[in-house]
Amino acid sequence: MLAGSPHVLGSRVPVRRLWAWHRGGASVETLLKRYPNLGPARVLDALAFAYDNQDLIEADIAREQLLFKKQGGPSVGARPLAQLNLPFDEDEE
Repeated sequence: MLAGSPHVLGSRVPVRRLWAWHRGGASVETLLKRYPNLGPARVLDALAFAYDNQDLIEADIAREQLLFKKQGGPSVGARPLAQLNLPFDEDEE
């Protein structure tokens, strides 16, 4: 886990990010173009994990969205679906 978030092994890409793109309609091919360093096996493994653990991944996304809200949204100029580091190891308010 990456700061408490499931991530793709050998990378800092959280599974929630791939899942968010995928459930938004992005194909595996699109994900591979966006994250070419992952390769097909790791992308498919991450999506399989997300499908098997949808509650966990959706909770991870919800926590990210809550942090966005607390911070007033993503920073100006942030890319769509910008990634936010989640402080899972810190005390939450």
